[in-house]
Amino acid sequence: MQDHKQRFLFPDSDIRGELVQVESSVRRILEGHNYPLAVQGLIGEAVAAVALLASTLKFKGRLALQAQGKGPVSLLLAECSHDGDLRALARHSDGQDWSHGDIQTLIGEGTMVITITPDQGRQYQGIVPLSGDTLAECLQGYFQQSEQLPTRLWLASGNNRAAGLLLQRLPNQLATTDGNNQMWEHLDALASTLKMEELLNLDDQTILHRLFHDTPPQLPEAQPLQFGCTCSRDRNRNALISLGNQELQQLLDEDGEVTLTCDFCRHQEHFDAVDLAEMIKAIDS
Repeated sequence: MQDHKQRFLFPDSDIRGELVQVESSVRRILEGHNYPLAVQGLIGEAVAAVALLASTLKFKGRLALQAQGKGPVSLLLAECSHDGDLRALARHSDGQDWSHGDIQTLIGEGTMVITITPDQGRQYQGIVPLSGDTLAECLQGYFQQSEQLPTRLWLASGNNRAAGLLLQRLPNQLATTDGNNQMWEHLDALASTLKMEELLNLDDQTILHRLFHDTPPQLPEAQPLQFGCTCSRDRNRNALISLGNQELQQLLDEDGEVTLTCDFCRHQEHFDAVDLAEMIKAIDS
């Protein structure tokens, strides 16, 4: 199964949906990291979530979900670009009991930030407290507070796979308020019968038929998703230059070289003494 997201639309209503299924991207994200199973599950849900949320982007850019708290998982970060590039990471402490996987136990008291960064234009951020027991509940709170659009999410993760389902009610255009209200309650009730193992293991056509066979949705062409990291040698070089002349000179004098490892993809970039000296010269000039 290729990683993808499938939009679906209900005729004569202002309700849209999105279904995301990812496997190879999740495997690539977890590769090279020694995450506990509970943290792996949280990362998978975050990956599915940002893929769903990025479907709302009407421009070229990236959407990031970041959660920080006082629990054993101090940081959860996932990103998706307008063309479906995914990456994610988590930072966690060692020696913890990972038997409980709810977000309040893992991340604890904290905040969730949704950042939308267009390739051109101003960045937008929405910040909400981590007030739900699951990532899906926290995101529904975000939509209620920041977007004011009725939104329901279902997220599932496990065995190096992740999936997500989103229903969202848009402003009235195609139907009346009463018509949209009735349709929303009907579709929400149907989607709520979905079991997490079904979301994770069944293909999207089967899921949509099981849920909505009495009101078949329209299915535009699915969009592929894939792992994609924005790290590069130039970005790493600029990061080193930003340290300033004094710290670069210290690196050159003490070590004569430096190797930077990307937190997302674990790719390494090595800079030798010649590289460091050229950076120092560039700063001085």
